[in-house]
Amino acid sequence: MNMLINYCKISFYFLIFISSSLFLISLKFLLNDLVYFIEWEVLSLQSMSIVMTFLFDWMSLMFMSFVLLISSLVIFYSNQYMEEDYNINRFILLVLMFVMSMMLLIISPNLISILLGWDGLGLVSYCLVIYFQNVKSYNAGMLTALSNRIGDVALLLAIAWMLNYGSWNYIFYLDMMKNNFEMMIIGALVMLAAMTKSAQIPFSSWLPAAMAAPTPVSALVHSSTLVTAGVYLLIRFNDLLMNWWMSQFLLLVSGLTMFMAGLGANFEFDLKKIIALSTLSQLGLMMSILSMGFYKLAFFHLLTHALFKALLFMCAGSIIHNMKNSQDIRMMGSLSMSMPLTCSCFNVANLALCGMPFLAGFYSKDLILEMVMLSYVNIFVFFLFFFSTGLTVCYSFRLCFYSMTGNFNSSSLHPLNDSGWVMLFSICFLMVMAVIGGSMLSWLIFLNPAMICLPLDMKLLTLFVCLLGGFIGYLLSNVGLFFINKALYFYNFTNFVGSMWFMPVISTLGVVNYPLKLGLYSYKSFDQGWSEFFGSQMIYMQLKSYSLYLQEFQKNNLKIYLLSYMLWFIILLMLVVMVN
Repeated sequence: MNMLINYCKISFYFLIFISSSLFLISLKFLLNDLVYFIEWEVLSLQSMSIVMTFLFDWMSLMFMSFVLLISSLVIFYSNQYMEEDYNINRFILLVLMFVMSMMLLIISPNLISILLGWDGLGLVSYCLVIYFQNVKSYNAGMLTALSNRIGDVALLLAIAWMLNYGSWNYIFYLDMMKNNFEMMIIGALVMLAAMTKSAQIPFSSWLPAAMAAPTPVSALVHSSTLVTAGVYLLIRFNDLLMNWWMSQFLLLVSGLTMFMAGLGANFEFDLKKIIALSTLSQLGLMMSILSMGFYKLAFFHLLTHALFKALLFMCAGSIIHNMKNSQDIRMMGSLSMSMPLTCSCFNVANLALCGMPFLAGFYSKDLILEMVMLSYVNIFVFFLFFFSTGLTVCYSFRLCFYSMTGNFNSSSLHPLNDSGWVMLFSICFLMVMAVIGGSMLSWLIFLNPAMICLPLDMKLLTLFVCLLGGFIGYLLSNVGLFFINKALYFYNFTNFVGSMWFMPVISTLGVVNYPLKLGLYSYKSFDQGWSEFFGSQMIYMQLKSYSLYLQEFQKNNLKIYLLSYMLWFIILLMLVVMVN
């Protein structure tokens, strides 16, 4: 066990050292406006050379530092969370492979190397989702892998389409060729790939299903890195999104995703799935503000979201670990009495998610919503942004109400405690980042403060929507007030909303049901039906009857011999007569 602990600690120290180094380098790049484009000649054979390219700018370096920071803390956290697992060594290696794939994706200005990192993310993610080997995990892993396959195919098509240009380094052609038809097709394919990886409608169902993975994986993969890879790719391709129908389509889809996930989280009782739907809602927010042209804001929210969402997952993992692997929030209650430190961090993360002033989420979310108010958008998009923000606060308050307050609803003999210092170290470290990260990043990324001039009622609209959402969340959760379950009056509505607009059913049964039925009917009608009767079975029966007929001749019967001799003689006589 000591060897394994050291293995975790070595990874932790190594990754956190690289993370802090990259963060300092990214500040130098940001302040001096530097971009390094590095070409590495892997192989040179006569006139052919294989060259690998890397792009280092402030954005890629800062994103890498955040990914490495969260992955180092997750590995340290796994040291205690996964301590009873005999194969923790393998688990840490899988996480490190995942981090390597993410690094390759971030620093690649080339579609081929992006595909390598992209596929690495998909395959390692599949291995991590099915880590706890049971039927539910296998189903979730298959849904995850096959949903992301669509994006992989779109990237392959984009690579094939880029054969029209001189190389696969898309970064050379973005500005010069952005009004070209070929580049528009490449942009549409990249957008499809990003929609699958970032789980936008209609590919949303895999993200809550992927919660079958261990909680440290959810904290790293399904909150801050894998799902934001699509957003990061679109930030790189943001020139192609502007000035045509793609940005409007993406705005609609991501706004609906944000709305759908916020509604669904209010009807969910699985702790990890609530946080997964919250991630989906924030991804919709990033995608929608990106489609409006504010790529720096999308990147800013991506980084702040990574901090508080990883913290939220880690606190949820600590609660699940102490609840003996129960994830139902109805079984919790009054956890703040038994686990005060974990619950304090959990509440800080929840408030950061809601946009509580001066926490990490406030600086990015408030800025995004004010830019939406300043932008030229219609009432529908405006409604989606603000209603989804209200829903975020609503399900956050509901989650706190069910888990932190009231009576403890689990067994009276319970092991709830805050004694796991290894997990608490990671949680407290991230809590500090979730408090100071937003202000720090806003001062670093936006060197010149933006002047946002709005009327008082619009300026206070965000705050009002948050307060109203929290109040409605309290009312919906207060079972003493609504002791008859009012949701049963609207069963069809709650069934529709609570199951993510039937998307998990549509993504699985809806896709395979009719093809499988068609296969069944063709199998019954052709393979086991008329083709069987007229084909192989008919040939078999005919040959069998012929062989039975010939067998009669081969039984050495004297009468048959004499009869055949007589027939042969008569036929021969007739032929002689005909010839003469």
